[in-house]
Amino acid sequence: MTDTFNNKLCVITGAGSGIGRALALDLATRGAALALSDINQVGLDETRQLIGNPPSNRIRFDHLDVADADAIITYGETVRESLGNADYVFNVAGLTRVGTFEETSLDNFEKVMDVNFWGVVRMTKAFLPQLIATKGGLINISSLFGLIGFPGQTHYCASKFAVRGFSETLSQELAGQGVCVTSVHPGGVATNIVNSAEVDAFPTQATTRADINATFDKAAITSARRAAKIILEGAEKKKRRVIVGRDAKIMSFIQRLFPQGYAKILGMILPKNLS
Repeated sequence: MTDTFNNKLCVITGAGSGIGRALALDLATRGAALALSDINQVGLDETRQLIGNPPSNRIRFDHLDVADADAIITYGETVRESLGNADYVFNVAGLTRVGTFEETSLDNFEKVMDVNFWGVVRMTKAFLPQLIATKGGLINISSLFGLIGFPGQTHYCASKFAVRGFSETLSQELAGQGVCVTSVHPGGVATNIVNSAEVDAFPTQATTRADINATFDKAAITSARRAAKIILEGAEKKKRRVIVGRDAKIMSFIQRLFPQGYAKILGMILPKNLS
C-alpha cells in the first residue's frame, strides 16, 4: 500500500530540533520530498546529517526566521520554484519564556507572539495557494497551553490559544476547498523549548535555571519521535484536532469537565517550577 506521504512535498519549520526534527526524520524514511527550515543553523545541519541519504532526493534546507515576514514570502516562492507546490505544511517553529505578565516586558511578550502566532499566520498566507492547488494539509502546532491557562506562561498561552483559534476557524473557511487544517496540542514532549527559553523572572519554587530545566524534563513524558508519529497519524486521517500525550489528554479532559475550577485541580498535579 502506498504511503500517504510518499513523494509528497512536506514543508516543516523548526526542523532543527524536537518535534520538527522528528517529523523530518520520519517523513524522510517514507519517501517524502522535504523543505526543512530553522533559525538555528547548527541544529538544521545536525538534522541534515541525521537524515543522510533519504529515498527521495527532493530535499532542501533553509535558514529561516519565521518572525521575518519578507523572508517567508520569498521562502514560499523559492520552495515552489525548486520543488513544486507544497502538499503539507507543518508549522512547528516556536519559543517560550518564563515569567509572569507583570514581570515580562511588552517587547518580550511580542517576541513570543511574533514567532508562535504570526509565524504560523505568515507561513499559512505564503503557502495557502499551494495547498489549495494540491488539496493538501496544514498542520499547526499549538500546545496543551492552547487549551488551558498556566501561570508564568501568559505569553506562550496567548500565542497558542491564538494558533488554535486561527486553525479552527481557517478549517471551516477551507472546508469546501479540500484543504485540511489540523490544530495539534502536545503536552510534555522532550524538546529543547524550555531549555532554550529566556527567563524574565525565576518562579517562586525555582532558584536556578537548572531547577526549571529539571522540572520540565521530568514532565516531558512523550518523546519527540512518538509525538511526530501521533501528529502524522492525525494528518493522514485529516483530523482537525490532535492531542499528543497522556498528560495532555487528561488535563484537557479536566478543563472540559471543570471549565471554571480546573486551574485549582491542575495546580495540585502540575509542576510548580514554571509558575
